[in-house]
This record gives sequence, structure tokens and C-alpha cells, in this order.
Amino acid sequence: MTPEQKANILEILDSARDLTVATVREDGYPQATTVSFVHDGLAIYFGCALESQKARNIERSDKISLTVNLPYDSWDEIRGLSLGGRAHIVTDPAELQRVFAAMITRFPQINDYATEDTRQQVGIVCVEPEVISLLDYRQGFGHTEEIRV
Repeated sequence: MTPEQKANILEILDSARDLTVATVREDGYPQATTVSFVHDGLAIYFGCALESQKARNIERSDKISLTVNLPYDSWDEIRGLSLGGRAHIVTDPAELQRVFAAMITRFPQINDYATEDTRQQVGIVCVEPEVISLLDYRQGFGHTEEIRV
């Protein structure tokens, strides 16, 4: 990964607030869900109910895909990411505290919903990318760059 590619990826992650995450269901079908997220470098974090289908899917198979798309007015402005990686539920208390603080900073409305009970029912998922497709149609229609992490 070149420094320019990494800078472009981080700019997209900084600018977007939501992503679509796809996990593998027990029956083999993908399940796609939109979630809000934060990131620390290339590591991406989102919350989900520990009893949710997403969490069960991740426990069964840590393979995950996601897309991040920035808003655009014209097709020659399309920028985004398509990413494949491995996911796990975060258990380290220091990492959980750091990520939760980042989530509150980015999404202060969490305080309106996050009671002590709901915090016990929600897990934080960390996605470590393995391959990233960087979409940047400003460089030409359909321009993508595949990056191994």
C-alpha cells in the first residue's frame, strides 16, 4: 500500500459515518446491514447486539465484507471502499474503553441511548482488513485499486 493509497482510504473513513457490513449466515447466504462506525487507522469498529444475527454470524465465521460510500452528485465523484477482512468481538477492556470513547465523540447521541443495561447487551466488533478495493471515479469511470493489507 502506498502512502497516497493509505491517505485516500483514511480520508474516506474519516468522511463517512455509516457502512454496509456483510456477514455469512448459517444457511450460507450473505447478510448485509448498515451500521455506524469509527476507525483507528485501518481497523474499523462498530457496535451490535451480542444476541444479534451479525454477532452469531461473526462467531461462526470471522470472514466479513463491507462497503463505505461517500455522498456524490455525479458519477465522476464516486469514492468509496469495498473491503474484505476478519472480524472479532472486542474483549480487551482498554480497547473497549478507547473505542467507546471514540464512538461517543463521533456520535454524541449515543449518550441518549446507552444505559448501563444496553452497554451490557452490545458488543464492539473490530474488523481488520485483508484486502481493500479503493474506488475513485475522479480518476476515471470505474477506477479501482486493489490493495492487499
